[in-house]
Amino acid sequence: MTAALPPEAAGKPLEIWWQDEARIGQQGTLTRIWAERGSRPSAPKDCRYAWAYLFGAVCPARGVGAALVLPAANAETMNLHLAEISSQVAAGAHAVVVMDGAGWHQTGGALRVPANITPLRLPPYAPELNPVENIWALLRSNKLANRVYETYDDILDACCDAWNWLTNQPERITAIAQRPWAQVSQ
Repeated sequence: MTAALPPEAAGKPLEIWWQDEARIGQQGTLTRIWAERGSRPSAPKDCRYAWAYLFGAVCPARGVGAALVLPAANAETMNLHLAEISSQVAAGAHAVVVMDGAGWHQTGGALRVPANITPLRLPPYAPELNPVENIWALLRSNKLANRVYETYDDILDACCDAWNWLTNQPERITAIAQRPWAQVSQ
């Protein structure tokens, strides 16, 4: 991995960050719920089409995360998220941010990568390699499912509440996102 790093990262401690986005909105997610055997419990389902994007990244070694809730997923919002991740990288460290190949993750001149970050793209069609997918599953099953959001602000509040709930549990971030094959040897 060190061969892919820029020269300015030489000799600095490395952090591995995992990044992804999730669309959260009024269409919502239905999930399993506890109910009496043989019963058919009801669950709310909204047919409106308002949503926000939760841009999230975690560093399992430190048990920290960085997120923004934004109205769209594009290069401009990705730049905002990269700046947020950059602000959360430990002082004097360099971060390798592992992300998928979404169009807004491509450089193409529009993506501004901070100096303390090096992006690393996952192979196409391999979401199982990104532990943030497991973070989304946790948040959807515990905080974001079976809900009806009356307003767009309710969606934003739910995303912020869910992310704050997660980041208040650093040991959970580490347990979910750490991968033995993705360790930094210093």
